[in-house]
This record gives sequence, structure tokens and C-alpha cells, in this order.
Amino acid sequence: MLACSRSLRPIGGALGLALLLAGCGHKQPKSASADIAASKVTRIGVNAYLWRASLDTVSFMPLAQVDSNGGVIVTDWYTNPNTPTERMKLTVTVLDQDLRADAIRVAASRQVNQGGNWVNAPVAAQTTQRLEEIILGRARDLRRGVISG
Repeated sequence: MLACSRSLRPIGGALGLALLLAGCGHKQPKSASADIAASKVTRIGVNAYLWRASLDTVSFMPLAQVDSNGGVIVTDWYTNPNTPTERMKLTVTVLDQDLRADAIRVAASRQVNQGGNWVNAPVAAQTTQRLEEIILGRARDLRRGVISG
């Protein structure tokens, strides 16, 4: 009897391990909450939709610094060919892992060329606000799958 009980222990242990591992393969249906959670499971420290939307939005400008863990994008000075006496520089900050309106912040610097020297000039508040709205809209489109890959 003792020999029989010893020979069954490894089988019982293997069976228990198999049952335990079988539970790990259970797949739940994708839901809205899973989609939201998926936006947080990234290799970056911020919301992936906001991050990609930010990069897409400022992609026409040269990038000076990009920090996905800190959620900061700093562009270099950009001069629009239609207005060569004016240039802009942006700092886009993704502040949260959630896709929310207050999770994005855009700061802009503007300079005008006066007599060969670049001089700081004011930036209209609606400029940065409009950029934030564009980024948020694009992030929502990415989340809904309207914009592909």
C-alpha cells in the first residue's frame, strides 16, 4: 500500500499542475473596459492613443526631444514657407495614462524676424487650445479604429 501511494504522488502533482495551468488559458471576450485597459498596457509611460496622436499631429515639424516615458515631445523651430518671417516651437506633454481632455497640454513659443533677429512674440491662446483639440480628436479616432496603422 505504501509503495502504491508513493508512485501516485508524482501523478497527482502533475495532474494538479495541469489543472492549474488549464485555468490560465481562459479567454474573456473583449469589452470596452478591456479596450481602455489595453491603452494603459504599453511600453511607454503615458496613454498610447494620446502619444501617437501627438506625434502624428506635430510630425510636420522637426523633433528636438521625444520622451515616451515622461510623455514629452519638444519640437525644434519650424518656419512655414508661406510666412518665412515667423517661426514656432511646440512642447506637447501627455499627462496621464487615461484618454481624457485634461491629459494633454500644448505649450507654444513664437518668434518673428525683425531686422535679421528672431524676437519673441505672443502666441494666441486659441492656437494651443486648437492643437490640443486636434490631438484629442485624433486619439479618439485611433481608439475607435477609424485611423489605421
